[in-house]
Amino acid sequence: MHRDVTDRCVEVAKRHKLDALIVIGGDGTMAAASSLVEKGLNVIGVPKTIDNDIVGTEISFGFLTAVNTATEALDKLHSTADSHHRVMVCELMGRNAGWITLTAGVASGADVILLPEIPFDLDAVAKYIDERMHKGPGFAIVAVAEGARMRGGEQVVARMVHNSADPVRLGGIGQRVADSIAKLCRVETRTTVLGHIQRGGTPIPADRILATHFGYHAIQTLMNGGRNRMVVRQNNIFGDVDLLFAAGKQRLVPDDHPLISAARALGTSFGDGVPHSHYPDPKPAVVV
Repeated sequence: MHRDVTDRCVEVAKRHKLDALIVIGGDGTMAAASSLVEKGLNVIGVPKTIDNDIVGTEISFGFLTAVNTATEALDKLHSTADSHHRVMVCELMGRNAGWITLTAGVASGADVILLPEIPFDLDAVAKYIDERMHKGPGFAIVAVAEGARMRGGEQVVARMVHNSADPVRLGGIGQRVADSIAKLCRVETRTTVLGHIQRGGTPIPADRILATHFGYHAIQTLMNGGRNRMVVRQNNIFGDVDLLFAAGKQRLVPDDHPLISAARALGTSFGDGVPHSHYPDPKPAVVV
């Protein structure tokens, strides 16, 4: 049973004569903070989530460390895939937003990247894998977000936790994709699920610097009289937006994102049947 304790939080804040609250978290945190804003508290938000799905900011701290962890795992899977001529499927975090899978997949050179935002066709995936296994290098790496789904299908649910505010627990799409590839292509497959490994560990330097910038700008925003703002970074410039604008929304990967376009040009499949292409052979360098 979940109770609304907003009024109690406001009462505590007033009792301690707090000028403002600085909240650090993801879309759920910002949504909860919006209730405090509506009750009259001044709240400054700082975006922190590995999912990188907060509207208004191009990045949140925690994301880069999670991508680093996922990329290292995908890199390590290449060794077994290559030496044993297997298809290695790695299931990564990402319920509705595929930022981790997209970024780590491109960084590691994954051959197939399956995102929640782009429903995939198993036949298209199998055709691509079959080409790699029999006409190419003889192995393949598939990076799949936990929220990815087949075209016309639903997300794969591992279990339901009915006493939770968020009862749906996704999981199992990686194994389902691996089993389907094994059946359709008659190749050996293996599945790895990184799970909560992506959420922990030592933050990489870029994340530490980003968190420092966000913290500094949160204090500056507050000291400059800002009310109910969320600090953001857009086009590599730090600023702030209305916290209520960001609350209750999710920043998803657009299907025309530049990184998707670049990955397609390099031959990566997103399982949607869109032809992948290669850059033309480079012209010989001219030495002057």
